[in-house]
Amino acid sequence: MCNNRTLLLLSIVLTALCLLQCGEALPSIGHYGKRFDPMGGIDFIQICLNNCAQCKKMFGDYFQGQTCAESCLKFKGKAIPDCEDIGSIAPFLNALE
Repeated sequence: MCNNRTLLLLSIVLTALCLLQCGEALPSIGHYGKRFDPMGGIDFIQICLNNCAQCKKMFGDYFQGQTCAESCLKFKGKAIPDCEDIGSIAPFLNALE
């Protein structure tokens, strides 16, 4: 059974995915140093950083939040981690011994 936290997380992920798909359809105006859609007001780097923080809260010491955040900045939010998609967070997971 889904609890409120799971439903909230799912709605955030679905909203982010929708914004990403809609943001790519909008025309580009000018050149920006970071991935930002001026028409929709979407800051992909901020979404990426927020998702890193969420994954860190969910997985604790198993998730390398700092490394995730650094990759958001390095790749300008092009690869947004999804805490429920193992493929998107695999580079930031570690096994505790």
